[in-house]
This record gives sequence, C-alpha cells and structure tokens, in this order.
Amino acid sequence: MSERRTAPAPRHGAVDPVKALMHRHRDLCERAVDPLEIAAALEAHGVTDRTATRFRHRDVFSLAEEMYARVPRDTEPATSPPPPTAPDPRPAGLLRGLLFAALAAAAVTALHLTGGEPRLLLTAAALFTAALALRGTLSATKIFCLLAYAALGDGVLRAVLAGGPDSMPTGPSEGSWPIATAPLLALAPAGALATWCTHLFTSGARRRLAASRGLEDFTSAVRPLLLGVIALFLTTLTALLIASSALLGEPAAHAQTLTLGALLLMARLLAAHGRNHAPALVLTAAVASEATAVASLLASRLPGCAFLATPVETVVEAWGPAAVPALSCGAAALTLLIHATRTLTRASAHARPEGPGPKGP
Repeated sequence: MSERRTAPAPRHGAVDPVKALMHRHRDLCERAVDPLEIAAALEAHGVTDRTATRFRHRDVFSLAEEMYARVPRDTEPATSPPPPTAPDPRPAGLLRGLLFAALAAAAVTALHLTGGEPRLLLTAAALFTAALALRGTLSATKIFCLLAYAALGDGVLRAVLAGGPDSMPTGPSEGSWPIATAPLLALAPAGALATWCTHLFTSGARRRLAASRGLEDFTSAVRPLLLGVIALFLTTLTALLIASSALLGEPAAHAQTLTLGALLLMARLLAAHGRNHAPALVLTAAVASEATAVASLLASRLPGCAFLATPVETVVEAWGPAAVPALSCGAAALTLLIHATRTLTRASAHARPEGPGPKGP
C-alpha cells in the first residue's frame, strides 16, 4: 500500500457490532491486502448488503472498508504482494484429455473402415474415450449418455417412428439406424479446449478482482469475460465440427452438437469453482429428457397410450429429430448460463478461502 491508513475511532456505545464481526474474521482482516478481499470473503459467507445495514453500512464493500481500516498497520510491506492468479492448467490433465481425444478419433476412423459386429464395439469405444476426454470433474456416466444420444439418438428416433428398430445400428450414414460420428470427432478434443477456457476465465477473473475497487465494479468487469470465453469455445467447436463433417462426409449436426458442447462447458466452469450441485442436477435432467423422448414413443405402442407420442412427434415433424437433443441440451445450457452469470460474476467465487471452515456473519 502506498499510503498509511489510520484506524478510525471506535464506535460509541456499549456494543460495537463491527468490532464483533472483525473478531470473528480476525485472520481475514489481518492478512487482507485490500478491502475488496474482505468484501469478497464476507459475500462468500452470506453477508449481503441487507446484512451490512445491521452494521450501519449501506453495502458490503463499505463495511469491508471500515474493517480493513480498523486493523492496526504500524508497518507497511516493502512491496505489495502480486495479484492472485490461477495456476496454469496441469500439463498432465491436458495431455490426458488429448490422448483420449486421439483414441476417440482412432475409433471413429476405424468405424468408417469396418463393417458388421465390430462397428458396435468401435462405437462403444469411441463413446467411452470421448466421455473420458470430456469428463474433467464431471460425471463420466452422464457425459457418456449425452454422447450416446448425440451419436445414436437421431437414428433411433427415426427408426422408432417408422415402427422399428428392426436391427442394431448399421454404421455411419447407412441403413435405417445410422451412427452420427461427426459430433463425436468434434467433441472429443473439446475437453482439452474446455480446460483451457476454464483457466482463461479463472485467471482473468482473479486479475480483475485485484484491480476492482468494489463488488459491483468486479461484476461489471467479469461478466463480459465470461461471455467472451463461452463465445471463444463455441466458435472453436464450430470450426472443429465443420472440419469433422467434411472429413467424414456426414452432416454437421450443428444444433445438437453446439448445445451439448455449451452445456458441458458451463458445467465445467461451475464445477471448477466449487459449484457442483447445479451441474450435476442439470446434466441429469438433460439425460432424462432425451431418454424420456425415446421411452414415450415406445410406450405409445401400448394399448390406449398413443397420446404419449404426441409431444415428440410434434417436435420431430416441425424441426426434425435433431430438435430433441438441441432443445434438451439447449435448455440445460441456458439454465447453467443464467446460474453462472449470477454466481461466477461474484467476487466470492474467486476469492481466496478464509480458513478451514466458514464463519457466520
């Protein structure tokens, strides 16, 4: 700090609520390098602007400024500590993601060069390795189910609507139940891309946290960063999808692939910042939505249950089979985006932890 701060006189009266709050967060106040760090930690522990009024302050940042100023600082450090930055993505994690992406690409290539029963085994191998490439800290089972629908879902919907399926999946762009492999080939390297984008957002947010002078200032600065990282990811994924489509000679399947990619990125961003509950819940809902679409068509064949097929048939007739995964993953991705813009743009999502356990206000 360039200027020496002097602590204001204590509040008059028998009870000093700010002093009591400082006592509960003593370690935080003593090690904080600026008021914003205190404000971010208080926000993380549930202190809101409304709570701050109980301490005779208009907002959390004003309260944090007093707490910072009232800590005795007889000496100042010779140099200010560097702003917190996110660690570089672990090379081992990136290499592991790229290795699984390469294995998935090899399985997809072999799928186009073989026929008969080996195609089912190669499809399973491609799905499994692609799910591992995209997993990160998320559930590999849920990702596997979403990828399986991306590869097989459109074909099985067409087959069920036509009265089938009468056979197992036949392979890329063949028969009544084709396997879409272009989405798998495009999404497999997206795991490493999502890891890098997550690091890009985290490091940028922490730099802005160090430079901001208030909680609202930080939120205004980090929201464009979040949207920019998402746009960068989707632009790169679009390029990967176009290249995969041209290489394999398959339709690009933009809608379902991009919405699935956006869903997985949003889940990765939230999970990387400790927000695990919402991604787990929303991924489960997306898997259940896609499974319900197929199950409702099959259940409609039971006597008196024809009405169960009406919603899916209406969607497919209007926009095609691709609308089912696009709507499911798109709604899920939008839900996580709204959640992320409310949580990841708060300073508390990027502040250093105060200690081993949270304390109340």
